[in-house]
Amino acid sequence: MSPQPDIRRGRAQDLPAVLALLEAARLPTADIVSINEPQIWVLEKRGAIVGAVALECFGREALLRSLVIAPEYRKRGLGRELVACVENAARTDHISQLVLLTETAEHFFRSLGYGVLDRQQVSAGLQQSAEFRSLCPVSAICLSKTIAAALS
Repeated sequence: MSPQPDIRRGRAQDLPAVLALLEAARLPTADIVSINEPQIWVLEKRGAIVGAVALECFGREALLRSLVIAPEYRKRGLGRELVACVENAARTDHISQLVLLTETAEHFFRSLGYGVLDRQQVSAGLQQSAEFRSLCPVSAICLSKTIAAALS
């Protein structure tokens, strides 16, 4: 049996591998390097990055973005593990709401407790992100999840 992949915070040197995964999955990458302090988590197996997810923070809310798993590692619950890791980190950082846009993963995120949110209900800060302004089409579904902050 092969070892389980490890989830860890991404580092600058991980960015090329993360971008390659995102491009292969046809997910937006145009603004990743310009995001002010993106928080990225990577899923690593045998020294190779096989999954990633990121948060783009706007005060007490954040965009959950760029969840990607290499095709050969899908359907193993690894996406769920990555999202749970990000949600825990967001709680610790006192983020109270996670928002995302998706064209293909609505069912997946609904199974994790995310609900549909009208794009017009999203805060002005989130609406100014590249994700909302230009990267994701108007047809993308907006989903949101309120999370409780971790006790300090």
